[in-house]
Amino acid sequence: MARVTAQDVAEAAGVSLATVDRVLNNRKGVRESTVERVIEAMDRLNFVRDQAAANLARGRSYRFTFIVSAGETAFFSDIRSEIEAARKNVANDRIEIGMVAVPPLDPQAIVDAIVGLGEKVGDGVALVAVESQVVRDAIARLRGRGVHVVTFISDIPNSARERFVGIDNVAAGRVAASLLKRFIHAPSGDVAVVAGSGILRDHVERRLGFEQVMRAECPHLTVLPWIEGEELAGVVEEKLSRLLAGNREIVGLYSLGGGTRGVIDAIRAAKQDLRVVTTELSEHTRAALISGAIDAVLVQDPSHEVRSAVRVLKAFVDGAPINEKQERIRIEIFMRDNLP
Repeated sequence: MARVTAQDVAEAAGVSLATVDRVLNNRKGVRESTVERVIEAMDRLNFVRDQAAANLARGRSYRFTFIVSAGETAFFSDIRSEIEAARKNVANDRIEIGMVAVPPLDPQAIVDAIVGLGEKVGDGVALVAVESQVVRDAIARLRGRGVHVVTFISDIPNSARERFVGIDNVAAGRVAASLLKRFIHAPSGDVAVVAGSGILRDHVERRLGFEQVMRAECPHLTVLPWIEGEELAGVVEEKLSRLLAGNREIVGLYSLGGGTRGVIDAIRAAKQDLRVVTTELSEHTRAALISGAIDAVLVQDPSHEVRSAVRVLKAFVDGAPINEKQERIRIEIFMRDNLP
């Protein structure tokens, strides 16, 4: 069947092609009754707009800005690399991508980056959120200017952001607990938890999911208060080494984000019999999986997340539907037997 065109809609509605174009682009100057007639014709003909062709005809271009962490973690290094790759891949689609890397765990740095960009922020922003009122206010100001905003990796749901792009972090925590439940064979003991910071929503949600399963299904294990390592390997190693040295009852460990290299160094030095689940697939975690120092790594695909953020922002600008299946970010589990 031939594709239905805007000309077909114009003929069915008894209007000019220019009138159909005005309706499609929400421009003024068309009577309400005419708008209704055009929309009725679109529905009757099952008209689907070719947004790419429409943008090309109008010379439409886009600019999106990513605001991400400049932290030392392998994951955010991968995120920044994927943004650079996306910048090249979408150039032919008239999409320009900018990136600003800010100090990790610094709400004011996010705000300052937005202010510093001014109008150069473009049509949409994708940011790794930090839980803070100043960040919520900055998002609200962007939306007030008509700039579309999505959070990715870490969310700030009680804000004006339009969508979160990332994994289900509560589910990730539950998966980690279910794995440790199977790995730990000790009749009792303590489980340590290492996080980056309590102001990162993804870390808080992973901890929540982890405790849900541990409390309900592992009453013989005690989940200890988490260590906040500020996503710095050196800080994590120092704090975790001190904890392990003072508590020989620890039989398991969940590192839910940031400073994973410090986790690996600390558990190797402690020489305790621990079952360990971490995040981030890097050269360090890969080697630790192969050696048996850690048991499993939970991974989110940084390439998928960056591409998804671009597609979602473009859909918001175009007023187009979002393919929910395509934008679902999955949790992957790697052990030494299925390393890519």
